[in-house]
Amino acid sequence: MRVIKEVKLFTMKLEDQLRHTLRVKHYSLKTEENYVGWYKRYVLWHKERAGHAVHPADMGAAEVEAFLTHLAVNRGVAAVTQNQALNALVFLYREVLQVDLGDFNALRARHHKRLPVVLTQEEVAALLKGVAGEAGLVVKLLYGCGLRVAEGLSLRMKDVDMKGGTVSVRSGKGDKDRVIPLPKTLLQPLREHRDRARLQHEADRKAGLPGVALPGAFETKHPGAAVSWEWFWLCPSPSLSTDPRSGVTRRHHLHEINISRELARACKLAGIEKRVTAHVLRHSYATHLILRGVDIRSIQELLGHADVRTTEIYTKLAKAMRGEITSPLDDL
Repeated sequence: MRVIKEVKLFTMKLEDQLRHTLRVKHYSLKTEENYVGWYKRYVLWHKERAGHAVHPADMGAAEVEAFLTHLAVNRGVAAVTQNQALNALVFLYREVLQVDLGDFNALRARHHKRLPVVLTQEEVAALLKGVAGEAGLVVKLLYGCGLRVAEGLSLRMKDVDMKGGTVSVRSGKGDKDRVIPLPKTLLQPLREHRDRARLQHEADRKAGLPGVALPGAFETKHPGAAVSWEWFWLCPSPSLSTDPRSGVTRRHHLHEINISRELARACKLAGIEKRVTAHVLRHSYATHLILRGVDIRSIQELLGHADVRTTEIYTKLAKAMRGEITSPLDDL
């Protein structure tokens, strides 16, 4: 049986092999699209250089180094972008082509340390006053809990403990779990929202729709979980969508674009001219906690940062917002 599977994998196109391997190893759909995208750019760039198509199996470390150097020198990509390309190509060679690329000598992109955009507490209050609907509730959760947008959208009903007053983030960045205090001001809006979501869940069950997507092999082990209320999305999408992997049409959670549009609308309404993304709310949450005197280690745990140095950047922002350092012009 194993031999048959290996033969089928060998006869697949390389892109299909890459997708298959990523799915077997339970990588997210977003990572799959990123890795496949870098594979295509890598092949296309070498095709343009050579004047004809070259299979990755006929290339190796030297060609990967050349491509990474091209990204840094000619494209001027950020260090994080170059690292993403590197990870994608290493995965392609190691996991799909079974080739060890060894060490790299590519010119690395510079890592620029830029301070993130942060809103004042007054700006956040004005922004949240203007948000509405399901997307607006997500926006409030992103700021109120310091969540990444993917974490907020991926919440299930079971992840929000109304009685205990906590939000559980499952398989966050780095595949880590963490528990965050739930803002008390969101308890009543969440109760009303859950009542509306329950009606949607019951309607889906009556319509005989497939259950929600579940992580990894969980659906195989617990086949009834996909249609259960506990695993239903906290913020389900109002429309159905087709899963690009399984081809199953089911209800997914709200899309990121809904959050971006709601933020843009609320910012315009509040007269905020800063470039506000969902991640700006997370930056603002961390900075405002420091202003309240919360210790850096606690904030590190709440944000799910692996290294406290990542969290320390918010202390610089907090100092400026406190007005601890003032200009001598003001003394004149």
